[in-house]
Parts: sequence; C-alpha cells; structure tokens
Amino acid sequence: MLRPLLLPGLLLLALPGPLHGVEPDEILADPAMEARARDLGRELRCLVCQNQSIEDSDAPLARDLRVILRQRIEAGDSDEAAVDWIVERYGDYVLLKPPLRGDTAMLWGAPLVALAAGALVVAFALRRNRHAGKGDGP
Repeated sequence: MLRPLLLPGLLLLALPGPLHGVEPDEILADPAMEARARDLGRELRCLVCQNQSIEDSDAPLARDLRVILRQRIEAGDSDEAAVDWIVERYGDYVLLKPPLRGDTAMLWGAPLVALAAGALVVAFALRRNRHAGKGDGP
C-alpha cells in the first residue's frame, strides 16, 4: 500500500532545499546599512550563477562580493560609489541591468535577435506547410 508513495517521497527528499545567499556573519549591525547592502546586492549579478543576484547566490564569489559591498558601505561609500567600485573591477557584466552603450548593446540586443530568429523559423515552417498541402492533388 505504501509502495506507490515510496518513489515520489524519495524524489521529494532529493530536491534541493531553499537556498539562502546571505550568511548570518555577513549581516551588518546597522539595519539601515544592511537594507542598503541588500538593495544594491539585488542589482549585482553572481558571476558564477549568472542569473542570480549576489544576494540570492550561495557561490563563494557571490559571498566575496557581498562582503566587499558591505565593507564599502561601512567605509562610508555612497550607493553609487560602492557599485562603481565593483563594476570597475568586474565590468558592466556584474550588473543585472547593464547600461545601454556600444559595448553592452549585445547584452540588450541578444534577446531581441533570438526572438526575431524564432519568429522567422516559425513563419517559414508555416509557409512551407501551406505550400506543401497545395501542390500534390489527385
């Protein structure tokens, strides 16, 4: 009777649990500074995970960036200065929303190019199917 539930139960246990990026030892004592750090960290990309912010990632590099960001804030840097310090060392790619410039145009344009290419493939496939049905009649 329990046998059918065994495999789904084991699969649920094998799923990873929720990930928490920020470790307790990284949290700043001042709640206002910690809130600033978390807001800024949500704008910075984990260079290992690439689609997560450094606040959400458990990667060692993301931890290093969180620590650096918090150190810059504790040192009295403004939000812009703290982020600029990290961008200067890692480039615009570390930003989840990089500025639109000539050297970052590919980051912004690639999704549009992929969407247009997909639309063309679908259009050609539909056109070929319509023409294939008209040609060979009895």
